[in-house]
Amino acid sequence: MELHDLKPAQGSHRARKRVGRGPGSGLGKTSGRGQKGQKARSGGAVARGFEGGQMPLQRRIPKRGFSPLNRVEYAVVNLRDLDRLEVQDITPESLRSVGLVGKKALPVKVLGTGEVSRAFTVKVHAVSAGARAKIEAAGGTVALVGDESTEG
Repeated sequence: MELHDLKPAQGSHRARKRVGRGPGSGLGKTSGRGQKGQKARSGGAVARGFEGGQMPLQRRIPKRGFSPLNRVEYAVVNLRDLDRLEVQDITPESLRSVGLVGKKALPVKVLGTGEVSRAFTVKVHAVSAGARAKIEAAGGTVALVGDESTEG
């Protein structure tokens, strides 16, 4: 078989509907649009959500809250997960390699759920206040990535 021998499967391809080509075609004169009216005319589509002039649902329902444009989405890791790792220096790369953080390159935030039984160094993008207190109480240090002035 060669490229020039390829054909679509039998019955999979239907010929284009050629409207307005005389009465014998069955689609002549009004081209299958019936008699007069908005839908018979060119550009005669009704806008999405239009309800005939009635106040549309989109505008009747009360609006609540907003989505901030500059919201930062974090990949979160809890202290209980960090405590189980054998590594001493915890970075976003080491968390990705053990599968605690997904492949997507989101900034990493450590949250304070769980306890810390040993000292380790954490260098991530953000740390909650509770997590920082628990890590430092166990003798560990916290440093934020991209913020060299913060030495825990």
